[in-house]
Amino acid sequence: MSNPLLTFTGLPPFSQIKPEHVEPAIDELLSNNRKLIHDLLANLSDPADISWDNFVQPIEEADDRLNRAWSPVSHMNSVVNSDELRDAYNACLPKLSDYATEMGQNEDLFHAFNNLKNNTQEFEKLSTAQKKIIENALLDFKLSGFDLPEQKKQRFKEIQQQLSKLTTKFEENVLDATHAWSKHITDESLLSGLPDSAKAMARQMAEQKDKEGWLFTLDFPSYFAIMSHADDPELRHEMYQAFVTRASDQGPNAGEFDNTQVTEDILALRHEAAQLLGFANFAERSLARKMADSPEHVISFLNELAEKSHKVAKQDYANLVNYAKQYHNQDDLRAWDLTYYSEKLREHEYAINQEILKPYFPETKVVPGMFEVVKRLYDINITEVEGIDTWHKDVRFYEIKDHDGKLRGQFYLDLYSREKKRGGAWMDDCMGRNTLADGSSQTPVAFLTCNLTQPIGDQPALFTHDEVTTLFHEFGHGLHHMLTQVDHVGVSGINGVAWDAVELPSQFMEN
Repeated sequence: MSNPLLTFTGLPPFSQIKPEHVEPAIDELLSNNRKLIHDLLANLSDPADISWDNFVQPIEEADDRLNRAWSPVSHMNSVVNSDELRDAYNACLPKLSDYATEMGQNEDLFHAFNNLKNNTQEFEKLSTAQKKIIENALLDFKLSGFDLPEQKKQRFKEIQQQLSKLTTKFEENVLDATHAWSKHITDESLLSGLPDSAKAMARQMAEQKDKEGWLFTLDFPSYFAIMSHADDPELRHEMYQAFVTRASDQGPNAGEFDNTQVTEDILALRHEAAQLLGFANFAERSLARKMADSPEHVISFLNELAEKSHKVAKQDYANLVNYAKQYHNQDDLRAWDLTYYSEKLREHEYAINQEILKPYFPETKVVPGMFEVVKRLYDINITEVEGIDTWHKDVRFYEIKDHDGKLRGQFYLDLYSREKKRGGAWMDDCMGRNTLADGSSQTPVAFLTCNLTQPIGDQPALFTHDEVTTLFHEFGHGLHHMLTQVDHVGVSGINGVAWDAVELPSQFMEN
């Protein structure tokens, strides 16, 4: 059987990728990589003979080939999740974790990289990017425990395996808990205060489930509409409780998707792994890759930020409390009241709210407008490309060209919330910019994913101002990745640097 994950070139053939393709492809690629590294090390007769071209470049290309196969699988698991795909994905996690730890603990591989670093004549020939890749590799050996005693190496490997499974389980529980709860309403009086657009969205969701009335879910556009506009405090309370207790031992699905023990296990294992590596705690280990000097430095920064913002925040809250009491006879503001009365206050003081702004932000203006902004800033042109294979009918594909017409990057844009899609918004790497040994170039490709308000019927989607800023934010990350001029995939775009990792799917975050 032909396996599209092994045979495709260029963009991933999403419609051809099935769960049964995933594990065989990863097994074969891991086997190929192990053989390559074994052969490279076996052929090293003299450490002085190690060079970028005969050693590092082949490893970079092999790892990139593995990443290009795994990236669409991981992405689909986040945006079109299914039981079958989840099983295939989870079956590969321990294998990928084993491979990463095995390479990181390979002493012969470490010595090869270290010899190249210490070969001043050869090392100084390299570009800044190439040097950085080698330096990152040497740091990664330390952070993988290559110099630990054998017993501790094995324990570190076990911890990494467990963390890989647990971080994915955490994400799965949140996704499942989000989609396990919904609120079906047939009495329109309960929807007092909701704008027509929110009711139309809820009716459309109900129709998609063959239900009468209106259906609300914990996907953010649906949840936020209730919290911002519903006059019924009990409805707001019910939605709020369901939202904030997702994947916990509390709330309407208490214990069913509980992440309590998962969280405790992740924290304990991270701490143990950090101590195995000689760090006092996981914070110290995490900062080994980052700019901050110490956990104390980070805490000091956060405390300073809190001190500067606390006074203003207290005044804003006092203003909200006074407004709710004076104009709505509301003495006791609860958590599920804050967004609602904040919208009322905004409208009272400025004659504006999120809903009033939405007609000014139709998707048909927002997306082209964003492209026009970056054209003026960077002198680039963005055009949609039809006929590209994607994972969902709503996904669109674009290419970026500079003023000379040179292709600089490509990206998939997946805007709307839907079932079986992880919440939040993120940008991720489909493939990075790279120059291969044969001289050919690999164009950087990004995934840009949001959970914005869906279109209602045949009308274009109308976005809130917050949704517009979210889209611009993620597109900024995309430009970081796609406009890179670095030609080595290990440090091109978002690769090889600590960046906005809090937004990445958990499988891409450091364990």
